[in-house]
Amino acid sequence: MQSALLLRLLQLASPSLPIGAYTYSQGLESAIEKGTVYDERSARAWITESLGIVADFEAPIVWRLLRAFAARDAATVNYWTECFIAARDTAEFRAETIQMGYSLGKLIMDLKIADESLQAILASQSEIPLPTAFACAAEALAVPHEAALLGMLFSLVENQVLVCVKSVPLGQVAGQRLLFSLHAMIETASLRAQQLKDDELSNWSPGLSLLSMQHETQYSRIYRS
Repeated sequence: MQSALLLRLLQLASPSLPIGAYTYSQGLESAIEKGTVYDERSARAWITESLGIVADFEAPIVWRLLRAFAARDAATVNYWTECFIAARDTAEFRAETIQMGYSLGKLIMDLKIADESLQAILASQSEIPLPTAFACAAEALAVPHEAALLGMLFSLVENQVLVCVKSVPLGQVAGQRLLFSLHAMIETASLRAQQLKDDELSNWSPGLSLLSMQHETQYSRIYRS
C-alpha cells in the first residue's frame, strides 16, 4: 500500500478518531461483571468468539458496503444499511452503531473528504450505522478494500482489549500480548467476510444479546454498552 493510503487508514482506524468508540464495551462489561471474563485467558476467549460473530455478519456487510460505495450504488448501500440496523437486537447495540455512525458521518462532511456522489448517498440514509459511515470514509480516502476491512476489524479488537486492560483489569503488557496473539484471527476473519454469500450471513448470538439487555440495568457501569 502507498504510504499516503496507509496513513489515511491508520487515522480512520485510530482509537483517537472522535466517534466515541472508547465509551462502548459491546457487552464485555456485562461479561466482566458476571465473572465470565476475569483474566487474560478468558479475555482472549471472549474476544475470539466476538470476532467470529463479527466475521459472520458485520464484516461481510462492511465488505458489501465498500463495494457498493465504490460503484456509487445507492440502492445497495441502502439495502445493507437497513439490514444492519434491523439486526441490532438490543437498544444499546442499536444506539451504539447509530451514535458512532452519525459522528463519523458528520466528520466526513466536516472534513470534506468525500465527493458529491458519496455525500449524496450518505445523506440519503434515514439513519447511518457505523459500518455504512466507515465504508463511505474508506472509499472517500481511497483506502483499498482489503486494507479497510482489516483496519475495521483491528479497531474493534483493539477496543475490546482496551476494555479488558481497564476493567478486568489486565496489565498493559498483557493487553499488548493479547492483541498480538489475535492478529492471525483478524486476518482469518477478514478472509471469511469476503467469501461469505448473502444467505450465509448470521448474527445469531443469543448469549451476547442477553448480556447486552442485562447491561441496561446493571448497577455500576463505565461503558454505554
